[in-house]
Amino acid sequence: DYMIVNGEKYLNENEGGNSTFTFPIDGIPCEMDVIGDTTAMSTPHEIDYTLTFQFPETAGFKDLDCNGRMELSCADQFEVEQYGAYKLITIVDNGRFLLIPKGVPVPADVPEDVTVLQQPLNHVYLVSSAVMDLICQTGGLSHVAYTALKEDDWYVQQAKDAMADGSLVYAGKYSKPDYELLVSEGCDLAIENRMITHSPEVVEMLESFDIPVMIEYSSYEQHPLGKVEWVKFFGVLTGKEAEAEAAFAEQTEILEKVSNGEKTGKTIAFFYVTSNGLIQVRQSTDYIPKLIELAGGRYIFENLEDSGSGRSTLNMQVEDFYAGAKDADILIYNSSIDGGVTTVDELIGKCNILKDFKAVQEGQVYCTTNDMYQQSMAIGYLLQDMHTVLTDDDTAKLRYLFLLQ
Repeated sequence: DYMIVNGEKYLNENEGGNSTFTFPIDGIPCEMDVIGDTTAMSTPHEIDYTLTFQFPETAGFKDLDCNGRMELSCADQFEVEQYGAYKLITIVDNGRFLLIPKGVPVPADVPEDVTVLQQPLNHVYLVSSAVMDLICQTGGLSHVAYTALKEDDWYVQQAKDAMADGSLVYAGKYSKPDYELLVSEGCDLAIENRMITHSPEVVEMLESFDIPVMIEYSSYEQHPLGKVEWVKFFGVLTGKEAEAEAAFAEQTEILEKVSNGEKTGKTIAFFYVTSNGLIQVRQSTDYIPKLIELAGGRYIFENLEDSGSGRSTLNMQVEDFYAGAKDADILIYNSSIDGGVTTVDELIGKCNILKDFKAVQEGQVYCTTNDMYQQSMAIGYLLQDMHTVLTDDDTAKLRYLFLLQ
């Protein structure tokens, strides 16, 4: 005559027939402990039940029909399709992955080019440090058990804290992972970046131990928020899709506000001085030049492209950099590699010819903070910073840029 579910009492809705109750469940698949007050055995009394909810088995992979696709507004390097209980994840030039919910059987006849990932993925080896921030933003850090960075190398505070308390463990760098640790502790997925293509033997070894390998391509997104939209990708992997949608929406709001603002036409040179004295700049198709454009400025090297290299950066001689960027209105030094500089004099010490640049003489030289590379969700805020610099707004509001004195 009644049921108690999660502390709530539900009355029978069907008089004169089989008892009927409507109540929310914890998802599919799930098991729920409930209480039912039965009148079928002399006097009414409560009985404990465990209810199990799961999807029905499917005949095979070829029988699955796509019944939905994830809506993506900026990213084009991945897609997620829904096939009943399953999600099929496709990464451009990196294969397909079939995500199997807990309690759901693996369909028969899965093609050889589709890697099966069984949820929950709770022992992930995250080698691609640039996406740790995306995972943390959704609350999915608990799914990552191993990392390729040591505690002192993290700028993502949640990752640093997790290593301090032992819930996140160093398992070797990308080219030399600790196979014994990963195998003995049941690693269920290795997430790599493109650097792993230089060590194909590592991929072969991991796969030989039945550890699936995924290479994420977020750095290949051309739209600035394309990389940020990979938060949805990791939301799917960790079961944090709603949190991922909310995190991305916050960044798109910033984009809409800034892109509708003033177009200054001012030029920006974004660069780094290498250890051998060359100047590293971004190709014109990279997300940084597009970020500058959205912020209301222009990248000083508008038609710079090293076709076929597959890289987002290229190196040039100092003389070529001088010829192309000496009249730039603003200089931004990329500190993510060498730890950065704190004064203009330090920067000139790296490259003496910079003292003749217009931006140096006019005091328009900025540096990125050291943590910018690892703070993938900060792109919206970096966009705000660039807009602030271009419009001569209050530089005290800057988060990921600071003025060199």
